[in-house]
Amino acid sequence: MTTVRIREETHETLRDLKQQTGESTPDILARAVDQFYRSILIAETNIGYAELCKDSAAWEDDRAELAAWDKTLADGIE
Repeated sequence: MTTVRIREETHETLRDLKQQTGESTPDILARAVDQFYRSILIAETNIGYAELCKDSAAWEDDRAELAAWDKTLADGIE
């Protein structure tokens, strides 16, 4: 276990969450960090997708590849 310095307001929020959920403080913090990490990952993915959509040639290449993969789903092989 590692000690982390946090603001008093954050500590109060953690106490409230612990009381509301019955979860431990480390578990609440782990979930919060995981959600934050995922939100950054999704935001970066959205930025990349927006950039891809601006590049029509790259977008067409990706659409062709996706269409090829779609056909493999209907081949009856599992």
